[in-house]
Amino acid sequence: MPIADWCNRASEAKIDLNSPLAQIVIGVRRSGKSTLCHKVLKNSGVDYAYANFDDERLFDLKSEQLNDVLQALYSIYGDFKYLFLDEIQNVGGWHLFVNRLLRQGIRLIITGSNAKLLSSELSTYLTGRYVEIELFPFSFSETLDYKEIKPNAVTTKELAFRRQAYFEYLKQGGFPEMFQIAETQKHEYLRTLFQSVIFKDIVKRFNIKYIKALNDISNVLLNNISREISYTKIAKTLGIKSVHTAQNYVSYLEQAYLFLSVPRFSFKSIARAGNRKTYAIDPVFVSFLPEITGANDGYLLENVVFLELCRRRADNNFDIYYYNNNYEVDFVISQNGKICELIQVSLSLENAKTRKREVSALLKGAKDLHCNKLKIITQDEKEIIVENDKEIEIVSVIDWLCEAK
Repeated sequence: MPIADWCNRASEAKIDLNSPLAQIVIGVRRSGKSTLCHKVLKNSGVDYAYANFDDERLFDLKSEQLNDVLQALYSIYGDFKYLFLDEIQNVGGWHLFVNRLLRQGIRLIITGSNAKLLSSELSTYLTGRYVEIELFPFSFSETLDYKEIKPNAVTTKELAFRRQAYFEYLKQGGFPEMFQIAETQKHEYLRTLFQSVIFKDIVKRFNIKYIKALNDISNVLLNNISREISYTKIAKTLGIKSVHTAQNYVSYLEQAYLFLSVPRFSFKSIARAGNRKTYAIDPVFVSFLPEITGANDGYLLENVVFLELCRRRADNNFDIYYYNNNYEVDFVISQNGKICELIQVSLSLENAKTRKREVSALLKGAKDLHCNKLKIITQDEKEIIVENDKEIEIVSVIDWLCEAK
């Protein structure tokens, strides 16, 4: 595919090829990390070398062999100033090699699929010498761009196309390859992708003995997206003897970017370390589960909103929490230690009981957390509510998602 046909990604602008710092792109497998980096490098017109450490021929490579790889790259590409190292975390001790290349003045672009292995080693060994860029599967705005649909739709036809694209996004998600394969192949592609992450990024890396328990936990999380999880309950339900094991397995799933979680907000930092709400890295993993039914559309909507908040967090430097105090606020946005926005997510407010519950939770949250910016994201509704001297903005999720554009 010609580079001009590659989809534009918002994260492209974050990669600075002129920086002496390593540019490190992290995210779930098949989210487009390699394509993003190749596109930025090719568009810049620089000559660069490339090594993919996810290649089976480089499996079990030792850190002392990285110099042999470098020598081979010079033989293939000639002299180069830019070097792209794909899935470098597969090689133990990679940070020593990277540090040496940085000292030599080589501009490095690096990708990886494991948050903790990269981040812990980066912070320990490359302090101040890297920029970390988190990449998700396509956002809804990027999906519209790929499909050449206007985000700022005005005409009836444009609005219809945008709405259709949204429901396709819920079903198909944002993994780039899902846009290119036949409908009959998509379920198998996703099953293979999910299991590839399980085995390559978790089982192999952490020497997991109880693989069935790991798979069972992943299914529990998928069936409970947008809801608070209890490690004790997971262990009891699945017959896992140790709660610590259940907690570790959930952590591994998060490190591999299959799931993301949000802590409960409290003014006491120690209370934030308790139970968390968990979300899938892409809505497609939820939509393709046969157990998931239309009754859970509200949870899927909340998952989509959370993923978009995560994308915006990278640009606006805020923290995301949920709040539970005998009522729940879905998202608490905190910036510089101050609560700046409260967000509820509800499929519809047409039901009077639902409307009262969501509005009441926001008003209580506004009082408890001292916040006046209140929002309810729905599937279709748009309105301004004024109650108890508080203004609550009701916005459709499609309009809200397109704000990013």
